[in-house]
Amino acid sequence: MTETSSNGVVAYDVADGIAWVRFNRPDKRNAMSPTLNRDMMEVLDLLEFREDVGVLVLSGEGAAWTAGMDLKEYFRETEALGLAGTRKAQRESYGWWRRLRWYQKPTIAMVNGWCFGGGYGPLFACDLAFAAEEATFGLSEINWGILPGGGATKVAVELMPFRKAMYHAMMGENIDGATAAEWGLVNEAVPLETLRARVIEVANVLLKKNPVALKATKDAVRRVSVMSYDDAEDYLVRAQEAANSYDSDGRKEGIRQFIDEKSYKPGLGAYDKDRAG
Repeated sequence: MTETSSNGVVAYDVADGIAWVRFNRPDKRNAMSPTLNRDMMEVLDLLEFREDVGVLVLSGEGAAWTAGMDLKEYFRETEALGLAGTRKAQRESYGWWRRLRWYQKPTIAMVNGWCFGGGYGPLFACDLAFAAEEATFGLSEINWGILPGGGATKVAVELMPFRKAMYHAMMGENIDGATAAEWGLVNEAVPLETLRARVIEVANVLLKKNPVALKATKDAVRRVSVMSYDDAEDYLVRAQEAANSYDSDGRKEGIRQFIDEKSYKPGLGAYDKDRAG
């Protein structure tokens, strides 16, 4: 059953271990307003530790994923309130993107349509990203006289080669989903008609993994990217020790099924986390 946030601008439902969360302003191409940003944090709070949620998928209602920030509500109306209004709106938007980057459960962006500007924030915040080949990506900020802010420039540089990031940010030209995959903005692009099925396929693989190990892994990938090799090496030792303290039995069960039972091969799939010897 589909439910909505307090103000109706975020829709969500849970089925078979997957939380399907959707920007729900289709008439505005799902542009992110201050109200939507507050509601998204509300929904993330509700879903993060639910036992029936193992993976979160972020998508959009209608023909857009999100067209970025709502120029009227996020910019003009908050700027009219002075610096205090601007900073409040920034905290609310950046806040839920940050929450999504470090979310307890694996997250997947399912980009079904338009993805512009500020939308690169939640795009990067998701652990994995899959797009429709027909989707449209763009950093249009340069076309109306500002730089790609709100983390968008950082996302471009993190995910794309330097020359492609520079071209994308400076030219204000759009690219399709297939090009977004080629440039590194998303993992894969598939026809829109098969996008949901592909995301379900990936989510079902993740649901079979040890959730403590998944959380440690996704945090580690984000953390070590800004560390020296020696610092990363030390961090990863401590991160595994911390994970062991939460789930030592799960790790031992995986080793037992491989060594004692010979019931699986780690290079070919995951151990059965739902049973113990």
